[in-house]
Amino acid sequence: MTGYSFTTPVWEGGRWVVSAIVDVRAAPRANGPEDPPRDAPVQWDETDWRAQEAQVRRLRQRIFKAAQEQDWPKVRILQKLMLRSRSNTLVSVRQVTQRNAGRKTAGIDGEVALTSEARTAVAERVHRSRSSWQPRAVRRVYIPKASNRAKLRPLGIPVLMERCHQARVRNALEPEGGPGTRQQQVHRGQPRQDAVLADVGVPRTMPGGRGGGGAPVGGEAASGPVQGHLCRRLCTALRCRQTVRQ
Repeated sequence: MTGYSFTTPVWEGGRWVVSAIVDVRAAPRANGPEDPPRDAPVQWDETDWRAQEAQVRRLRQRIFKAAQEQDWPKVRILQKLMLRSRSNTLVSVRQVTQRNAGRKTAGIDGEVALTSEARTAVAERVHRSRSSWQPRAVRRVYIPKASNRAKLRPLGIPVLMERCHQARVRNALEPEGGPGTRQQQVHRGQPRQDAVLADVGVPRTMPGGRGGGGAPVGGEAASGPVQGHLCRRLCTALRCRQTVRQ
């Protein structure tokens, strides 16, 4: 019947009758509770860390696969997605404030996060400032050299927030390794120290410092193009150490 709808009267029992409309509602989900909203507060002790780390790992693998296929626009999109990822923020904050050996060492602001409440607050602040964070000066300390304990070498300790942001950016840059670079060989396991800096060609020494200020870390730069704003952000975070507060 053309033009028929549920509100069209029908002839029934010698009179016109309007069909009753039944309110149909979706049945509740049987697989468990719904996912929390994106702006829900973080419950540190109740977070499923295995699921958060799995999301970061899958995204890292997608970045590496796109780089292997030389699909650079896709690499950039995935890297931006990694920087916006809440799972990446949580995993990075957990690595800095709970797993690292230097979690009790503070920067120039004296801030550390050793409790669940403090780590939750840091994670919220890091995620809110993911696009507006400005690097701060590092705290200069002197530690004994490994080769000669009688001599000291300088060590710069960034503030807690900056270490968390560096971990976030590292997860975005690290999987992108050009052919023949060290990062291509270690992307599936634990990366070597300074591997991401070697791939983007960041100098180990600052301009005017020891070594001429231009020696790359551990080898050649990556052969593939590097995300401009990501590299600049990481370089800015490192070169801010020129202004060191004693």
